[in-house]
Amino acid sequence: MGTTLLGYLGLAFVLGLAGIGSAYGTTIAANAAEGALKKNKEKGSQYMILSALPATQGLYGFVAFLTWTSRDFAAQGLMLFAVGLLVGLTFLFSAIRQGQVCANGIASIGAGNDVMTNTMIYAALPEFYAILALVGTFMI
Repeated sequence: MGTTLLGYLGLAFVLGLAGIGSAYGTTIAANAAEGALKKNKEKGSQYMILSALPATQGLYGFVAFLTWTSRDFAAQGLMLFAVGLLVGLTFLFSAIRQGQVCANGIASIGAGNDVMTNTMIYAALPEFYAILALVGTFMI
């Protein structure tokens, strides 16, 4: 019973922490977009694209959640707990940090700088670790 509960907690962590991270990351960037719109409305589509980037970690958490639903939680509970917690934390921090990178890019675009491409590249760096964590969930 104890390992089964741990397995389900791991499942909750991988989905819940990813969703929380995406919610934080997208709102960090969206807050910057709201401010930038006051300075430069013509770049609104760029703000929207950058604001949406941190939402991907929530999708990764959902994919990991779906791949684990057929697991034997009684036999693999401790492993699923540990992996779910670590992968969930990776998704959480990746989304928050990506939101901060995007917010800085949005503020710079709003100030008149042409940094959309650079911001997308910088934002891809924390995304890479979320992708690695997702791939890790497939390998267990």
